[in-house]
Amino acid sequence: MNTIEQAYFDELYSRHLRALKLRGMSDATIDSYARAVRRVAEHFDCSPEKLSTEQLEVYFAGLVDSHSWSTVKIDRNGLQFFWQCVLKKDSQ
Repeated sequence: MNTIEQAYFDELYSRHLRALKLRGMSDATIDSYARAVRRVAEHFDCSPEKLSTEQLEVYFAGLVDSHSWSTVKIDRNGLQFFWQCVLKKDSQ
């Protein structure tokens, strides 16, 4: 990400952490959901809201091959929370 994109992602990420805390999520859930958002952003080198459904499907298909099913579900839940509570959009 360039500097502007990184600053935008950092703001969204901060809002994500705040929303998780305000909803009373446990520290472990906050850590897991935050990791999910960071992992997908690092994988694509962009903020997650720019990703298409196709990109996410391919990403999660690869995640299934390299991580446990529980990790895949946690990452999906973390991204779904990000879309709904931070971006105020329906999840993809």
